[in-house]
Amino acid sequence: MSSIERRRFPRRRVLAAALAVVTAMTLAACSNDATRIAEGYQQGGNTGFVSGDGRLQEIPLAERGEPVEFSGTAVDGSTVSSKDLAGDVVVLNFWYAGCGPCRIEAPLLEKTFAATRDEGTHFLGINIYDGPEQATAFEKTYGVTYPSLLARDDTDLKLAFTAWTSLSAVPTTLVLDRQGRVAARFIGAVRDDTSLPTIIGDVLAESP
Repeated sequence: MSSIERRRFPRRRVLAAALAVVTAMTLAACSNDATRIAEGYQQGGNTGFVSGDGRLQEIPLAERGEPVEFSGTAVDGSTVSSKDLAGDVVVLNFWYAGCGPCRIEAPLLEKTFAATRDEGTHFLGINIYDGPEQATAFEKTYGVTYPSLLARDDTDLKLAFTAWTSLSAVPTTLVLDRQGRVAARFIGAVRDDTSLPTIIGDVLAESP
């Protein structure tokens, strides 16, 4: 080994060690975030709300995790759970009445719901902040006809979705396949009337 190579070798080791440290710190930060979110829900706290940037993430069949299981109380007082929707494609939209992007996307979501419900698709809102009065007023104003669950005081309902959304980044929309697994996620408002119907159509077309 030449003198130049001997001088470079320790540098490569230092860089590799530094990369390992950065990776470990990143993983620790992700874990700490998930823990912080869960602890906040258990203590009844609400973090500041942040609007996403509209990104769409599609999850291939082989990479989908466990089914999302949940149960909660709807605006009308009824109980809705993932078991009630088993075997169908489900669209979950996380929202609250004071969210500007939620107001913008509401007509698009309702339009998609009307166009796909006869194909075996269910839409369900998850209202993260409001009481039944505020949620009902929003639904009437924006013509939303599918039900919503109230998550503000329901820790178990919030915890059911921590793997996919912190509930502080709203709106977020999840598309669940027939097995209840997340097949796609919109981070931020649904901004056009083709993206969500296309995703729903693709998931409906998958083999049961």
